[in-house]
Amino acid sequence: MAGNNPSIKVSVKDLVKIYDSQRGKVTALNGVNLEIRENTFTSIVGPSGCGKSTLLNILAGLDIPTSGEVLVDGAPISGPGPDRGVVFQQYALFPWLTVEKNIQMGLHCRKLSREKAAEVTDHYLDMMGLTDFRFSYPKELSGGMKQRVAVARAYAMNPSLLLMDEPFGALDAQTRAQLQSELLDIWEKEQKTCLFITHDVEEAVLLSQRVVIMSARPGRIKRIVDIDVPYPRTQKTKVDARFTELKNQIWEEVYLEYLEQRK
Repeated sequence: MAGNNPSIKVSVKDLVKIYDSQRGKVTALNGVNLEIRENTFTSIVGPSGCGKSTLLNILAGLDIPTSGEVLVDGAPISGPGPDRGVVFQQYALFPWLTVEKNIQMGLHCRKLSREKAAEVTDHYLDMMGLTDFRFSYPKELSGGMKQRVAVARAYAMNPSLLLMDEPFGALDAQTRAQLQSELLDIWEKEQKTCLFITHDVEEAVLLSQRVVIMSARPGRIKRIVDIDVPYPRTQKTKVDARFTELKNQIWEEVYLEYLEQRK
């Protein structure tokens, strides 16, 4: 597990994001302040349209803030970089490349020798249960298998920060549970700083050390809940009394924000 006094990996200060739309200016984020400690797993939940994905895209360097400051390791973000791996809901695999070659695409940034690249590829193929599919193409894979490839590719880059935007949102319940368990296993072994966006409160509580609750738009940090359920966690953790208490507590706050959004 992460150390007792991990350093601050991500610092978000007074972040504002305003978009121009056909209806005029839309404030997606309004004064977001957040710190994420190194080697921790943090999830963000909140009603649709509250700015969760906008915040992640700014951290990924795919969008720029209107005002405020976003730092990773104390340095401002100036665009995408190999220090940040991103996993989206829609897989984003290269259809003309095999599973093996898709994973290796992320290794080009690391400038590894051919031997080392093969070793890293084999490691993540094995860890994500993809060894038997290394020569398959994305069109030959199920949604769950495609997302395993996307996760393996992100980890193979060896980023210091892993950003995941609803990576299991399009999967059926059984596949989603399997990938939750695999992600828990790989996170406990690899110790990356992870920021995970999800609509699923139960998923957030299962995976995370902290759950950030965002308000209805314009998005702000409403509350941060520490998840004091011990690791290792499995699907059986979902029936734990403390787990259920935390899940219900967070869900109630998210639902209140949903109702506020509908006013």
